Amino acid sequence: MVAMTTPVCDFGRPAPDFDLPGVDGGRHTLATARGPKGLLVMFICNHCPYVKAVIDRICRDARELAGHGIGSIAIMANDPSDYPEDSWDNMVRVARELDMPFPYVLDASQQVAKAYGAICTPDFFGYNDRLELQYRGRLDASGRNPAPPDAHREMFEAMMQIARSGEGPREQTPSMGCSIKWREA
Repeated sequence: MVAMTTPVCDFGRPAPDFDLPGVDGGRHTLATARGPKGLLVMFICNHCPYVKAVIDRICRDARELAGHGIGSIAIMANDPSDYPEDSWDNMVRVARELDMPFPYVLDASQQVAKAYGAICTPDFFGYNDRLELQYRGRLDASGRNPAPPDAHREMFEAMMQIARSGEGPREQTPSMGCSIKWREA
């Protein structure tokens, strides 16, 4: 496992389009995932200890953000050949067990992850209602550890600011996680 950190937010960068299969049996696009106030695109997987440590909070925040007009989608782009826990069947199982409040989709070609510039799991991209990038930071300060009850909800608060004003905070702390498992060329 290689720990990676995300680059700083490229404010205003447009969200790349996608059309990916979801574990719910449907296809999901940028247009169907967005909410009226914005969109949170998350690159996650099943095996990463960073994701496992925060997935309950990701689900909690996505549920709350939906009530404020922010859509959410989780994209799994890892090559599961060396990480069977990231297989399609396990994606279906995990989504069901967690009752994920957002589409969980597979980027088997890894082209969407490359278009977004995703580098790790979890990797968060927060867009405003014009689908302009406004957040590229972490969920909170917990990393791989359990969060204290009073953990500052950085990503949630940034997305709430985006819902209200269309702009994200200028100060953002990069996310940290396991590197995306790219297919060998």
